[in-house]
Amino acid sequence: MQIRKANKEDASQIAGLMILAMTEIVYQFIGKEDFEEGKRFLSDLIQREDNQYSYQYIFVAEDKEGILGQICLYPGAQLEALRKPVLAHIKTRYAIDYQVANETQAGEIYLDTIAVSSLAQGKGIGKLLINYVIDEFVNKKQEVLGLLVDFDNPNAKRLYEKMGFVVQREISIFGKRMEHMQYRQA
Repeated sequence: MQIRKANKEDASQIAGLMILAMTEIVYQFIGKEDFEEGKRFLSDLIQREDNQYSYQYIFVAEDKEGILGQICLYPGAQLEALRKPVLAHIKTRYAIDYQVANETQAGEIYLDTIAVSSLAQGKGIGKLLINYVIDEFVNKKQEVLGLLVDFDNPNAKRLYEKMGFVVQREISIFGKRMEHMQYRQA
């Protein structure tokens, strides 16, 4: 298993994984429950260089079978600039003027999505990706990692807590109660 930076050519595979982590949100973005259209939407954005879902902000875990997991993260201070092209794409392609609350802020590298292929779940790939970004961003660059976890997903919260993430506050976003967690160097 190797972890590497994503590239444009990975967009379709990454979109197929990323939508697993954000199906409901993508359906809100595109205005309908259409899995294939959701993947196309994400693939279009992943191939571009100007938004929060760009390949530039994604690392993938792969083996000889292909990409088995992805993690997308970007500087929280850049959220508004990175989100603007996403909202413009939604408005142009789907005629939806979508607005959303900020899920991150300056002072952290925001872990937006993490997803593992259903064929590879339970094999530690998600944990491997998180540990990789902890090493790259926290240990090497002294950054703070932030993420949101859904109140309806206590297993994910327990995993993040075991890894060292700490709850900072509660927020409501995308119609859900979430907890904002951070990981920082001790």
